[in-house]
Amino acid sequence: MKTSAPGRTCSIATVLLSLLAVLHTSTPQKNDIDIYSLTVDSRVSSRFAHTVVTSRVVNKANVVQEATFQVELPKRAFITNFSMIIDGVTYPGNIKEKAAAQEQYSTAVARGESAGLIKATGRKMEQFQVSVNVAPSAKVTFELVYEELLKRHLEVYELLLKIQPQQLVKHLQMDIHIFEPQGISFLETESTFMTNELADALTISRNKTKAHIRFKPTLSQQKSPGQEDTVLNGNFIIRYDVNRTLSGGSIQIENGYFVHYFAPEGLPTIPKNVIFVIDKSGSMLGRKIQQTREALIKILDDLSPRDQFNLISFSGDATQWKPLLVPASAEDVNQARRYVAGIQAQGGTNINDAMLMAVQLLSNANRQELLPAGSVSLIILLTDGDPTVGETNPARIQKNVQEAIAGQYSLFCLGFGFDVSYAFLEKLALDNGGLARRIYEDSDSALQLQDFYQEVANPLLTAVTFEYPSNAVEEVSQDNFRLLFKGSEIVVAGKLQDQSPDVLSAKVRGHLHMQNITFQTEIRVAEKEEEFQSPKYIFHSFMERLWAYLTIQQLLEKMILASDAEKQALETRALNLSLQYSFVTPLTSMVVTKPEGEERSEVAEKPVETENKHKHFHLAGPSGKAPGNPGRIGPQGPVHSPSHRLTYHGVRDLLLPDMLLAPSTPDEVDLRIKARVSAIPSDTMTQRHQERKHSGSSEDTSQPAKTDSPPAPIQAPPVILTLPGQSVNHLCVDIKHSQGPMNLLSDPDQGVEVTGQYETEKAQFSWIEVTFKNPQLQVRASPEHVVVTRNRRNSAYKWKETLFSVTPGLNMTMDKAGLLLLSSPDKVTIGLLPWDGPGEGLRLLLRDTDRFSSHVGGTLGQFYQGVLWGPPAAADDSRRTLSVQGRDYSATRLLKLDYQEGSPGTEISCWSVEL
Repeated sequence: MKTSAPGRTCSIATVLLSLLAVLHTSTPQKNDIDIYSLTVDSRVSSRFAHTVVTSRVVNKANVVQEATFQVELPKRAFITNFSMIIDGVTYPGNIKEKAAAQEQYSTAVARGESAGLIKATGRKMEQFQVSVNVAPSAKVTFELVYEELLKRHLEVYELLLKIQPQQLVKHLQMDIHIFEPQGISFLETESTFMTNELADALTISRNKTKAHIRFKPTLSQQKSPGQEDTVLNGNFIIRYDVNRTLSGGSIQIENGYFVHYFAPEGLPTIPKNVIFVIDKSGSMLGRKIQQTREALIKILDDLSPRDQFNLISFSGDATQWKPLLVPASAEDVNQARRYVAGIQAQGGTNINDAMLMAVQLLSNANRQELLPAGSVSLIILLTDGDPTVGETNPARIQKNVQEAIAGQYSLFCLGFGFDVSYAFLEKLALDNGGLARRIYEDSDSALQLQDFYQEVANPLLTAVTFEYPSNAVEEVSQDNFRLLFKGSEIVVAGKLQDQSPDVLSAKVRGHLHMQNITFQTEIRVAEKEEEFQSPKYIFHSFMERLWAYLTIQQLLEKMILASDAEKQALETRALNLSLQYSFVTPLTSMVVTKPEGEERSEVAEKPVETENKHKHFHLAGPSGKAPGNPGRIGPQGPVHSPSHRLTYHGVRDLLLPDMLLAPSTPDEVDLRIKARVSAIPSDTMTQRHQERKHSGSSEDTSQPAKTDSPPAPIQAPPVILTLPGQSVNHLCVDIKHSQGPMNLLSDPDQGVEVTGQYETEKAQFSWIEVTFKNPQLQVRASPEHVVVTRNRRNSAYKWKETLFSVTPGLNMTMDKAGLLLLSSPDKVTIGLLPWDGPGEGLRLLLRDTDRFSSHVGGTLGQFYQGVLWGPPAAADDSRRTLSVQGRDYSATRLLKLDYQEGSPGTEISCWSVEL
């Protein structure tokens, strides 16, 4: 595998691919519908991603078969084209105004036919699906095109592809081309299906401004060992960032349009005043409130000493922690942690009083001049339900809060789960200069909360405005913004006038902590145009489409806040742009044409987040179980069809009680369900949900039956060390005395530190944390999952899900046994393993220990500092003494279980030392 140089990190664009062949015959053959070619071509030109998914299938049976094409794509993406080629005839998808498409859809329903819609299937995904009948020996080509502007998120642009062909594919290939005139500063890849056997199928090449990632596995590489099944089932992720300076940003020009990216480096953060408003109503009982407490405690630790904060918890009534905002000193943060740890869930939901209390706190502090000059004031609301106590009319609550805030503070709303009215929270936030985010009820909910806080934790500028010469540009997108946060990016696009000057100048004004600042940029138009004229690997004329995409997104957002009179004009403009540029947006639909006589007519409509409140669900087929991986579940999109006969994928939360974390990205949910059953009544689902809420946990707390079986005679030590240059094979370390977190090893020359919490009663590590200096990265393992933190951004992984990550300076791999290895060509290899034996915990292992420097230390690191072995004891050659840094330890030769290749382990003879 070829890799190239290091760099940094950026936002989120998700591209999820999946194709499923569905057979409907009385005696179906496994490979009747054969996918003989599956390709993805994604071209990212200056953050704008244009992706083409092409699948070619053939019906190898002697009867008509049905083939179903499925592609999962980002919610922020717009489908721009779909076509099927059958027997040399192309059947295109036609994008129309929603009302016109709906008329065709309604006609189809009236004829008793069903309609295929785009469905929300995950946190940031939606699924396009279309089926067609395939004659014997006939071939069909499916092609889907979609586009999206990648949004910078915690210093990361992220492109995610889902690979799940469910069969071996003769020609399977992904090509990702990235072109960034600013220069690529960082590039990494990650996969949840890659193994060392597949590494040769991946090629990564890059230079200063361009990267090309190709994945092209052979048939033999796709096969599971000893089977004919494919191993390709999971995520493939590309992350990258670009070079930045303390300037007015980067202006790029192509085909008469310009785009201005603004994310200056080196600015100091602005002190903030933040009030956390936390729902503790009865519906938060159990896991929700537990995860909220966990996240808040971590968030409090991340407050800057220059910040001020307070806490308001509410159910039927609202209670503030302190009468005033307090500085984020160590003492006050510790008091707040204790307060948060004691929050219990019960009662109703009085959002109105809680929000007005938060605004009053800030307003009183402002009047008393207790808010530092130039600081930023934020309110962060977390709730999981609709208002049920006090003022319960959402429109009146929105009006009350907007009037109280009066444009002085920014409000961010987090909706926990699917019981909350997201449309209510979204308007509440947008009315007050913030944004709304859904927190998905899952085992990583606390991490979702922490990540959201990190997005707004470091404000850099306020009142940001962009200015361009009136004789040079026109039709400019939104050019004023309330806040710019560290790790994000502001994007402004527009059209150059026909007679625009040869030099385009731009000014960006904003407020720092205690002063105003102006960034000025000048570029030569002709020189910038040349950057995009020659490369063949970009999608040309993309900048005009980027401008249209950005303008439509902003118009749709403005419609949420607009009055009825304003809304019509905004909708008309957004609709016209959607039709002009062939985007499937919430205002348009795509009618999929099919051969004459085909049973079904299909209409693709873009779902919106506010529709995702579940009222009806479909379960799986005859057994009620999803094929393949029943542990991974996801939120269900809305039911659109009156017949309730649609196929749904990824039911989360209300259907299955046990939440398991999806690997690699918390956004990705993977459950394939083919359903042809009636919807479950909403009252049944509500009853199940209430039972879950009141139980406080979905886990089985029943005690196992007692057994008289004796314990295993051979125990596994928590750590097995191989000492380089020693005559002994292994040193098994048993920790008998532990109080609090331990410094297990630290090597400043290697830039690595390992700490852990050891539970002596369980003889297990309850958590282990590995911190690397270069690249700056932290891996924290618990029995539940592994969390990797890069640049304040968290990624969570389940144990025993394959992982293959190539980062400049560090590789991470995990196999099906759960062995996580952190390695680098010049560093010691650190391994982490979940323990499947008695108890629940973690094991630590070390490889390539000859790479430790002479400065290594710590509870385990000390054994790599000139260990001296004494001779065997005269009476017992199974006992020896070893000296480490002037301290003597007694070592005994014992039989132990070597777990390093996975559970249940193999029996070895090693020298056992107690610490």
